[in-house]
Amino acid sequence: MFGTYNMTQRALILSLTAASAALLIGAWGFQYFGYAPCKLCYWQRYPHMAAVLIGAIAYAAGLRVLAWLGAAATATTGVIGIYHSGVERKLWEGPNSCTSTDIGGLNSDELFEQIMTAPLIRCDEIPWQMAGLTMANLNAVFSLVLAVLWVIAARKTA
Repeated sequence: MFGTYNMTQRALILSLTAASAALLIGAWGFQYFGYAPCKLCYWQRYPHMAAVLIGAIAYAAGLRVLAWLGAAATATTGVIGIYHSGVERKLWEGPNSCTSTDIGGLNSDELFEQIMTAPLIRCDEIPWQMAGLTMANLNAVFSLVLAVLWVIAARKTA
């Protein structure tokens, strides 16, 4: 698949680690340009962060068994992406609260001001799409492909 059989296991792990890092950088880039993430968007980022950490450790230590964890992490974000895609398309309901911030240490006036000025980022609205595919759709597809490639890396013998 995609020439992965010609790559060494370490090179494949490094490539997959870089791919998750690239997806994260892309998400942060969209955020930088004004596309604020919702709660489900954040949930999709955490497994990619784990995959980057797992991949870095697997690459540095040469631990093949960690590739299975990389597969699990990217499959997890892929499943969350599918869930988020369904929420966006109104196929099912999403979480009741789509955003939340730390309110510790705020008095009631500061809390009220924060509530009144905070933008509402809804999980069921599509802020951007390309050719009918949303960011959640693209994350689901790319992440599930990465999960398959992580499995290939885990099964490689060299």
